[in-house]
Amino acid sequence: MSRSPGGRRPSDPLKAAEAAFKKATTKPIEGPPKPASIPGVKETVTLRIDQDVLEFFQQDGPGWQDRINAALRKAAGK
Repeated sequence: MSRSPGGRRPSDPLKAAEAAFKKATTKPIEGPPKPASIPGVKETVTLRIDQDVLEFFQQDGPGWQDRINAALRKAAGK
């Protein structure tokens, strides 16, 4: 911001006000839209859960990851 010699006010108060207004009212540029999730496609993630919870889902053998997924889906209301 340019200042007048020896003063504290901007050299052009109107331009300074317009710039401040534009900065305060301009919407940030949004990134590209998120792609729609494809049903049935799985994503590999790392998840830290309590050992007793893991043991609960593993006690019935294979399929424990699907059981965790079903429980999370139910908790998410889907």
